[in-house]
Amino acid sequence: MSLVGKKFPNITVDAMSEMGDDLRINIFEEATKNNKKVLLFWYPKDFTFVCPTELHAFQAALPEFEKRNTIVVGASCDTNEVHFAWLNTAKDNGGIEGVTYPIIADTQRNLSSVLGILDVENEVYNEELDSVQIEGSNVTYRATYLVDESGKIFHESVNDMPLGRNVNEYLRLIDAYTHVQTHGEVCPANWEEGKDAMNANRNGVADYLSKH
Repeated sequence: MSLVGKKFPNITVDAMSEMGDDLRINIFEEATKNNKKVLLFWYPKDFTFVCPTELHAFQAALPEFEKRNTIVVGASCDTNEVHFAWLNTAKDNGGIEGVTYPIIADTQRNLSSVLGILDVENEVYNEELDSVQIEGSNVTYRATYLVDESGKIFHESVNDMPLGRNVNEYLRLIDAYTHVQTHGEVCPANWEEGKDAMNANRNGVADYLSKH
C-alpha cells in the first residue's frame, strides 16, 4: 500500500552519528520541527556490496541536498554498534568512513514493519514450538522516502536488493516538488530545474505540448 500523500509514521527509532553518538530520530519531527525536507533511504545490510556505494553516493551529493533545505538520513536494521564499526572502516576496505549523516538502527523493525519494506516471503506458524517462523531475510529492500516540511510523503520508491539507486533522480524530484510549492505549476515528464513547467489545466498542457 502506497504511503504517498500521507504523513510519515510518527515513530522514534535509534540511530548512530558519525562521531559514535547514540541518537533517537523521528523523521516526521525532523521535517516538521526543522521546517526541512527529509530524504530517508533504507538499505539491506552493513558490510555488504551495493550498500556502501550508495552511502558514499549520498554523501558526495550531501551539499546539493543541503542547498535544497533537505536532511539526508540512512537506515537499516543493523545495530548502532555495527553502524559505528562500518563508519570506522576505510572506504578502500568496503567501509563508509567519511559518511556524516545519521544512520537509523531499526533493530526492532518497528519503523520498517509499518512501512512494509521488509523482505519477508512468508510467515509460518510452528505448532510444536508455538511460534511464528519467518521465511526471507527480514531485512529491508532499498526503499527511499521524500518527506516535505509538513511531514507528508511526496515520493516513495523500492528497489530489489541488487539494484542501486540514482541519487540525481532524488535531487530532480526535490527540485520539481519545490517548483510546484513555489510557483503552483506542475512539472511534466523529464522536467529538470530551468526547464518549462506548465499550468494544470487544458490550456496549460496544450500550450506546453505545442512548444515541445
